[in-house]
Amino acid sequence: MITGLLIILPFLLALIVFILPGVKWIRIISLGGSLAVFLISLWGLYIYMTQCHCLLLLRSGWMENFGISLRFGMDGISLLLVLLTTFLIPLIILSSFQHDYKRPSAFYGLVLLMEAAFIGVFTTFDGLVFYIFWELALIPAYFITAVWGGNDRIRITFKFFIYTFTGSLFMLVALIFLYFQTPAPHSFSIPSLYNTALTLKSETWVFMAFFLAFAIKIPIFPFHTWQPDTYTEAPAGGTMLLSGIMLKMGLYGLLRFVIPICPNALKEWGLIAIILAVTGIVYASVIAIRQNDLKRLVAYSSIAHVGLISAGILTLSAKALEGAVIQMVSHGINITGLFIMISIIERRTRTREISSLGGIANIAPWFASFFMIILLGSIALPLTNGFIGEFLLLLGIFEYTHWIAAVAGLTVIFSAVYMLWMYQRTMLGNMNPSWNPGGSSPSELFKDLSLQEVLTLIPIIIMILWIGLSPGFFLHLAEPAVMDILDLIK
Repeated sequence: MITGLLIILPFLLALIVFILPGVKWIRIISLGGSLAVFLISLWGLYIYMTQCHCLLLLRSGWMENFGISLRFGMDGISLLLVLLTTFLIPLIILSSFQHDYKRPSAFYGLVLLMEAAFIGVFTTFDGLVFYIFWELALIPAYFITAVWGGNDRIRITFKFFIYTFTGSLFMLVALIFLYFQTPAPHSFSIPSLYNTALTLKSETWVFMAFFLAFAIKIPIFPFHTWQPDTYTEAPAGGTMLLSGIMLKMGLYGLLRFVIPICPNALKEWGLIAIILAVTGIVYASVIAIRQNDLKRLVAYSSIAHVGLISAGILTLSAKALEGAVIQMVSHGINITGLFIMISIIERRTRTREISSLGGIANIAPWFASFFMIILLGSIALPLTNGFIGEFLLLLGIFEYTHWIAAVAGLTVIFSAVYMLWMYQRTMLGNMNPSWNPGGSSPSELFKDLSLQEVLTLIPIIIMILWIGLSPGFFLHLAEPAVMDILDLIK
């Protein structure tokens, strides 16, 4: 029942919002409905912790003759990603109230539709249904970027669509192939897909198809070229959805499909995949250092961070897998917080150029303080949420091979370099007059955080500190599911 509500409620809310007139009611229903979905996910967390460690909450034989079933449930990994999704969506919606989007019913309806698709991806127990929700999440992302994006949105959105849709086709081919390898009557059920007996050659082809699909979505170098442009051109809310939640679909796919189905191929080819992921860390970090656009800098920093998560997952280390799960949650919180802050800067100053900013801390100390906490979480300062995940990831990679861990560890150094450099140029020093050509009072041009903005940011700050100070709660949720995945490949 809980999983059904988590998927059906945002879908129904999306339909209601699509037909509603009036911005006020659209915003109230979107925010209130998304908060209701979050409360339902907390209910699921309570049941998981008090009654069992695997929630199978909805099951229906949908198209049994074709081996397809609507079977949904949550283990610790799914539950954490569902909680991340339902936690971030209300914040993304609330932060979007500051933007005067044309056709708001369509915008907020698409956001809620994406929420339903995300939850479907993270909870389904059927491979084909996973693919359906995977594609369903792509459609709203396409329209959000194409309709409300920047000046170059059409070209960038088309590139984004081609990349992700092509990867999805490879995944569909792999799923169909696996379907025919399951015992008769054939099934797309994920447990059935796990039990297929594949030769090393077949497993290798399946691994390559899955890896390509997930590597594009994450993205992993060299399949990343759509990401910086899309993050930059998408509207603020769209960028948060793509970076905070959507890319976790690819990481989740590595955990749920690649490791259990292709363990031998992963052992054969995993080193190459890890090298690609680690190459992306260094490449994206170096590019981030040279960026003058705030959005592009954070976009490249995201590539570096998810490269580390991907490398950790591919090592098959229990420590690294637990670190990957908690870092997926932390990255979603931090990257969304950073894009909220950038959105505020752009709205106040009408620029995202680092060279045109400066001195904001002098006139908006609360803004600068919140920005610093989120930034410290992103660079993995101890006692913030980014630290424990990166520590476990690097520890797992170190156990896999020392020299790759040494290169991967550069992400910590590089991240501190470009993030602190960005903070210094935008927040500290004297105010740059280039975004104040009229000579108006700085305090009038860049007002400190409003009540609505504080309400948006406070939950993010709480989670950064909670995960940093008490990571055991989240690791305890993830550990049984991680061990179940590793048990499948023994």
